[in-house]
Amino acid sequence: MTKQVTGSTLGSLKWLWLTVFVLAADLLSKKLAQQWLDYGVPHSLFSGLDMTLLYNTGAAFSFLSEAGGWQRWLFVVIAVLISGVLVVWLKRTDKRQWWLGMGLALILGGALGNLHDRILLGYVVDFISVYYQTSFFPAFNLADSAITLGAAIMIIDMLFLEKQNEDANGEPEEYPDGEKHD
Repeated sequence: MTKQVTGSTLGSLKWLWLTVFVLAADLLSKKLAQQWLDYGVPHSLFSGLDMTLLYNTGAAFSFLSEAGGWQRWLFVVIAVLISGVLVVWLKRTDKRQWWLGMGLALILGGALGNLHDRILLGYVVDFISVYYQTSFFPAFNLADSAITLGAAIMIIDMLFLEKQNEDANGEPEEYPDGEKHD
């Protein structure tokens, strides 16, 4: 007996090109920010947006940034585990579920960009600073933007496209005799 599989056995791994693009754009932008910007000195592009080089030793919103250094390796382990889960999820995602594949690839690219910084530098390079009057949003980078965009795409997929995906794929992994086959 054979297992019925929809799509390719590679799933949505075709989206890894987007992961590589996000990773390359993120690393290049961080390198340029470090070359062109002085640490902590804002360079206004227009009202509400500055380029300000900052280093984040914590997680999102500088969570645990004052923890003394151990958090670096905790965040590295978490990022490696999440990246592994994302690759497996991409492989298991039907290639026709392109919204989900794109979202996962964006998140993976962002996670790998920030992982690179944590391992090699001990902190994440941030340089985009958004503000309104005297209220500042925490600085971020292209990796963070890709993670946010990927999460938004996955939410849209879950809320509005999941039914379409089920219709396109039929009943997921259902077997005529009701048993699972390897």
